[in-house]
Amino acid sequence: MFLRSRRRDRRRTTASRMVLVAAGALALTLPLVGPASADPSDQPGGTTAVLESEALDRLQQRAAEVQEGLRAQQGEVLAAQEAKARAEADVAEARSVLTDAEGELARYQDVVAGYARAVYRDGGAVTPLTLLLSGQDPGDVLAAMGFLEVVDRHAAEVIGAAEELRQQALDVQRRAADALAEAQARADEVDARVRELEAQAAAVTDELDEALGEVDRQLAQLQAEQVQVNEQTAANWRAYVDQLTAAGITPPPASALQDPPSGLPDGLVPVSSSEGGAQRGAAQKPGQPNSLLVLPAETLAAVTAAMDALGRPYAPGTAGPDSWDCGSLVSTVYGAAGIPLPTDQAGLFGVTTPIAAADVLPGDLVFLGTQESGLGHVGIALDPQTMLAADARAGAVVVRTLPADQVIGIGRPSLGQRAPAGVPGPVDGALRVECGNTVYPPSFDGARQWGGYPNGLIPPSAMCPLGVAGHQLRCDAAAAYRAMSAAYAADMGGPICITDSYRTYASQVRLYGQKPALAAVPGTSNHGWGLAVDLCGGIQNFGTPQYAWMAANAGRFGYLHPTWADPGNGREEPWHWEYAGT
Repeated sequence: MFLRSRRRDRRRTTASRMVLVAAGALALTLPLVGPASADPSDQPGGTTAVLESEALDRLQQRAAEVQEGLRAQQGEVLAAQEAKARAEADVAEARSVLTDAEGELARYQDVVAGYARAVYRDGGAVTPLTLLLSGQDPGDVLAAMGFLEVVDRHAAEVIGAAEELRQQALDVQRRAADALAEAQARADEVDARVRELEAQAAAVTDELDEALGEVDRQLAQLQAEQVQVNEQTAANWRAYVDQLTAAGITPPPASALQDPPSGLPDGLVPVSSSEGGAQRGAAQKPGQPNSLLVLPAETLAAVTAAMDALGRPYAPGTAGPDSWDCGSLVSTVYGAAGIPLPTDQAGLFGVTTPIAAADVLPGDLVFLGTQESGLGHVGIALDPQTMLAADARAGAVVVRTLPADQVIGIGRPSLGQRAPAGVPGPVDGALRVECGNTVYPPSFDGARQWGGYPNGLIPPSAMCPLGVAGHQLRCDAAAAYRAMSAAYAADMGGPICITDSYRTYASQVRLYGQKPALAAVPGTSNHGWGLAVDLCGGIQNFGTPQYAWMAANAGRFGYLHPTWADPGNGREEPWHWEYAGT
């Protein structure tokens, strides 16, 4: 099994989770009722154990070894095919030379045959004896005999020269045929080795597919659990908002909660700070047995909007409404509430006013990271143990555990922006982390370029459909494709025609076996990352109106035609387009 048993007794929270704080202005310690969250999954989106499976690692390593063997053979395969093509061209040329030589011989033989037919018409062979017996003038006889010797000598020379040419052509053809046979033998040998490698790859693929099926089943189960957590959390948040309404509280603007010591709206008292005094940006309504947490109206609006995004796909570089990254989600929900913020995790860290980690309240921004990789994630706190985020590891907007050992900062957007501060970055060559997932350089051809999954081994549950014949891509690429196809249909009268999208490792192996000169080595294709499509309906030809539309508009949706596939670059593929983000 790829997962440790995650079965444990969970204490599901009900309508409220208690958080104890001091009512500083009243010198009282009152239970504070805030927005309760559901007990979150102990995995980000319920997927970490799947992605970090040692069994999947071992299987992938085997796949990588096969890939390396196929890559090493690729050069030899192409060389053998080129040698065979050259030999076939030599044979064809030799056959052409032989044909010309035989034609020349035949022409000369026609000349000689014509001479023989003339003799026959004259009543027999012309010889010196027949000339003497003809009784002609002696001078004429001598002249005729000389002419006969010249004709006989010339005919022999003509036929001899033509025959020599024919023999030379036959020799060229024999040498070319030997070269072709040698090239064919080498090509057959290479083909045999490639078939052996493909058989190994197919065996590994079968195991990988079986393992991947198990991963996908478990991932689907964990995602179903995550949906329950998301739904319960959203319900608890709505219950908290309803409590405010029932208590007759109109959430105050952020500006009214900026300076609790000097005054708060009537009926509200400060929330104490762990560092002494009162927290800025929050208040509470005293009550028995519980006090009710009061957040700024902007914070309530932002968190409510974030709850509406739960379950939407994570997609780097996108900003809703169909998909989000961690920074854009925070920026968008707070921007709509009237608090403008940067759109990326680094910008958010740099300008958000920090507070003590012990004072975290719902709506605060939680910045995660490590000493080696620096800042790597941002989410919205729901309570001291829980956060809401567009999470790259989960591949969606989820409610997840807030890992205390990774918290490198807490910020409160309602307090306004500070002067930009430095952002912790990677050290000692560590790779950057974005929204919880390691970002590999473009040249990286290793195991897990996105989402923690290997190339061509991405569980269907982690991808999104295009709505066409089972085609699917990474969720951000899928969302962009659907938008692009809709725009294409509006201009061209119908949706984009597609023949290929995400390509499994097994299908990459099969295609490489069929077209080693054209297909990428299995495990390296952009199709295997769910980021490439092959199109049809006219787009597959340069110079068509359909291709011209793509060339003019695809970039608006993050798609590009790679340089290597452009005209004149050796591998013209007008049909191949790749998603590069927006």
